[in-house]
Amino acid sequence: MRFFDVLMMTIALLLLPIGGAAAQGAFGNHGPPHITARLIAESDTPAPGSNFAIAFDMTPAPGWHGYWLNPGDAGKGMEVRWTLPQGMSAGQLGYPVPQTLLIAGLMNHVYEGRYAVLTSLHVPRDARPGQRLPIRVRADWLACTDSICVPEGADLSLDLMVGNGAVTAARQAQFDGWRAALPRPLGGIAHFEQRGDKLRIAIPFPASAKAEAPYFFRSSESAKSYAAPQVVTRGGDALLIEIADPGLGKAVPAIDGVLRIGANVGLAVHAVQGKVPDAPATGEARTIMLALLGALLGGLLLNIMPCVFPILSLKAISLAKVGGDTGAAKREALAYAGGVVVTCMALGGLLLGLRAGGQSVGWAFQLQSPPVILLLCLVAWGITLNLAGVFMLQAVNAGDELTRKGGTHGAFWTGALVAFVATPCTGPFMAAALGAALVLPVAAALAVFAGLGLGLALPFLAIAYVPAIRRYMPKPGPWMKRLQMWLALPMALTVLALLWLAWRQGGADGLSIAVASLVLVTPLIVLYGLIQRRRGAAMTGVGLALLALIMGLWVAGSTMLPKGGAARDHGTDMRFGEAALAQARASGKPVFLYFTADWCLTCKVNEAAAIDRAEVRKAFADAGVVVMAGDWTNGDAAIGRFLNAQGRSGVPLYLWYAPGKAPQELPQILTPALLASLASGTAR
Repeated sequence: MRFFDVLMMTIALLLLPIGGAAAQGAFGNHGPPHITARLIAESDTPAPGSNFAIAFDMTPAPGWHGYWLNPGDAGKGMEVRWTLPQGMSAGQLGYPVPQTLLIAGLMNHVYEGRYAVLTSLHVPRDARPGQRLPIRVRADWLACTDSICVPEGADLSLDLMVGNGAVTAARQAQFDGWRAALPRPLGGIAHFEQRGDKLRIAIPFPASAKAEAPYFFRSSESAKSYAAPQVVTRGGDALLIEIADPGLGKAVPAIDGVLRIGANVGLAVHAVQGKVPDAPATGEARTIMLALLGALLGGLLLNIMPCVFPILSLKAISLAKVGGDTGAAKREALAYAGGVVVTCMALGGLLLGLRAGGQSVGWAFQLQSPPVILLLCLVAWGITLNLAGVFMLQAVNAGDELTRKGGTHGAFWTGALVAFVATPCTGPFMAAALGAALVLPVAAALAVFAGLGLGLALPFLAIAYVPAIRRYMPKPGPWMKRLQMWLALPMALTVLALLWLAWRQGGADGLSIAVASLVLVTPLIVLYGLIQRRRGAAMTGVGLALLALIMGLWVAGSTMLPKGGAARDHGTDMRFGEAALAQARASGKPVFLYFTADWCLTCKVNEAAAIDRAEVRKAFADAGVVVMAGDWTNGDAAIGRFLNAQGRSGVPLYLWYAPGKAPQELPQILTPALLASLASGTAR
């Protein structure tokens, strides 16, 4: 036991009142324990000769934490002493993947929320059905906050009976959840070597597999400092870990530990002495550069999307009106680009934060929220009425005022709006880049999202910074007003698409609330336009009051919106589930799995143009293809986790499972010929 442990326990014990603590309570604590413990058996009637699971169900109070088997620089793992019927025996304790907690330069391996330590008990083969099995165990642990530690313990008991080993469905699900948090077997041998004052470990890990914030927890307590920095790089089909601590690898034949590869996900590692290759110097840099290039090209292509093109066209017109004022053009372009890039980085940062918190969300996650859909309906309808000439909106107006003092402000918020509404269209262009962003360091990932924004802003920047392009643009004239009126059409279609999405997410109630909101705000906007024409002002106190009223209507409507429902059926297609997928693959039939969402334009195009074509469906039926659909419209944690495992941050995703073969990822743009050839076995 470490000096720190002895010191803390000594202090705590000196503070104990004479008489000790009650069973199930904490040492030195008359009130409830800071970590409560329950002993739970997977089966209340274990069979003779069987091994059955036992769980220590541990629940720390808010602000308190327990410790892993190796607590790190400070702390103490749990110790147990069993009292079992004759012939019974207990296995080793199995701990879930821990968390890191750095306090005052000391690294702790802890659990800050509810967790379960598992083990197994063996029932002797000669046990008789109906025989009572009294299970008794003394458990001691250390409960800590950031500033204080208290030794606690409890006498736990279970009274079981030898039987048929039956397990209830609820108990099975409970233990399956706890087992999922245990480290998985690595399936290979790792190697380590001491090089100077650094410990280097090479862990087999497929290059295509995803690892989020990898960290190596060593099981033994021989390290000098657990807070030593860990540098993790990829080298082919291996993760290379370098730890700056001279005490970690000295004079030990093997190293055991856990490699964390995601939230509550880890691998049990056994490393033996051996050669560890040098980390490739350019591997990560190459990945970052490719992701940045993909993001840049994807953002550039987004400019042709129906919800982006009208606004971009108006901004181009505004630059044309600037004429030879190069300074004004550049300022406005930079403001527009700033709005786009900042919004893309903000959405990307929020996405990374949510995923770090354990949520299985992906790009365009905001479109899984009915209130956001309602807000976009109102915004898109406002832009439509602006383009139709009902009123003037400074952020998208092509008039002279835009190029004066307020022009840069309007350009910035226009860019922000464009970036926000363009995100659902990124699927076919950004799949690989966004997938890479989610496994890169935070700074590199944010750079990828910034690259998406830069690509989206590139045409506008080119118009502003290349005078030759502006010279070839048409001269200002009456045609600009006519073009603006025509550009209202695709924005109106965008409104219809959002109303359809509101119906798909919220049913008839969601659609009714969205339509009612548009009906209520339309006369207010018309009235504002009349006041504008009379006063000749782009924004007045009336305008601010109108904006406040519209926002109030949005808040009221959002509170009445139904929550997103379950994923919908897609005709005769089987609904996605990992168990259903495994069963379909086990049948020996080919499987076509596609992931979609109602807000994903590419998904809908592929479904109409390829998946749901009569010739494709006939080819699938003739070949006995199992068609499975995963609907991510309202968000689904199981689909989110599956997408993450494929290195994807969103939809669409198309996978083909040929019998007995590894899955084949299909292109983002499907054709009937491709799907038919897969079904017939002629695809190359």
